[in-house]
Amino acid sequence: MNPTQINRTLSAAEAACRASGARLTAKRKNVLAVLLRSQKPLSAYDIVDQYSQDYGEPIPAMSVYRMLDFLANENLAHKLNSENKFLACAHINCSHHHGTPQFLICCSCNKVSEIAIKSDLITALRDTVKEAGFQLQSSQLELDCLCADCAQRSPTCADT
Repeated sequence: MNPTQINRTLSAAEAACRASGARLTAKRKNVLAVLLRSQKPLSAYDIVDQYSQDYGEPIPAMSVYRMLDFLANENLAHKLNSENKFLACAHINCSHHHGTPQFLICCSCNKVSEIAIKSDLITALRDTVKEAGFQLQSSQLELDCLCADCAQRSPTCADT
C-alpha cells in the first residue's frame, strides 16, 4: 500500500471506530499502520520491532497483543490462527457488509489474500459440523495455497 492509500484506510478505520463507539488511539492507529505497510502477516513481536523502527519508541509486546485484540474486535485486523500472525483487514475502506473471511496463504512466499466465503457455504459447513455432533466455534478458513507468482517458478510447495 502506498502512503496515500494507508492514510485513506486509517481515516476509514477511525470513522468505523467512531461509528461503533470505540476509540482508535494513536498507538492503536500506529499498530494498524504497521500492519497496512507490511507485505506479509506479522507476529506481535514483529510488530514490536517494526513499531520501534517506524516510530522511534519501544512498545511492550503485551500492549501490542491488547491493541491487536481491539483491532480484531473492530474488524480492522485478523489473526491467522495457523501461524499466530496478524494482518490488516483487506476491507477497511469498503462500506458494504463482508462475508466470513477466508485466507489464501501461499506456502512458498507467505503472501496472503483475504476473500469472503459465500454465506450458503458457511451454512452448509455449520450444518455438517452440527450433524457430526459438534458446534462450529469459528468459520474462518485458512487455506494453504500457491500464489500465481510462485506457481510460475515452482508448481508445488514441496520445493520450499
